[in-house]
Amino acid sequence: MTLDDTDRRILNRMQDDLPLCPDPYAAVAAELGLAETDLLTRLARMKESRVITRFGPFFDAAAMGGAFCLCAMEVPEAVFETVLTKVNAHPEVAHNYERTHRLNMWFVLATETPEGIQVTADAIERETGIAVLRFPKLQEFFIGFRVAA
Repeated sequence: MTLDDTDRRILNRMQDDLPLCPDPYAAVAAELGLAETDLLTRLARMKESRVITRFGPFFDAAAMGGAFCLCAMEVPEAVFETVLTKVNAHPEVAHNYERTHRLNMWFVLATETPEGIQVTADAIERETGIAVLRFPKLQEFFIGFRVAA
């Protein structure tokens, strides 16, 4: 799928926040000079074509008493999709990416308690038979993402 300027403007705008109002998509569409149906159609198209994989709130698990952890796995290519399905079945998993590296699956665990990281990672290891390497967050960085025109 090729992104046009309107798609890029939508992606950049949606990175910031949604207005706290009864019709947040209508408000964002108005900011962008679009009809709400056009905004929603474009978001659905980008999700269906996997330009975006999810759209929703991002909660700071650590601020709420939970934890984050970056994880990596070395998954044989022959079983990658099977392992991916098992890993993604856990609601604690977010941001799962395939990489061209020995450690070819990277994902973030966000759990309600710090102990939940170990519980979830251990469950994934049992289900897949593959070690989950854990890289706990030591310092937080905010990296803004913008789609260039």
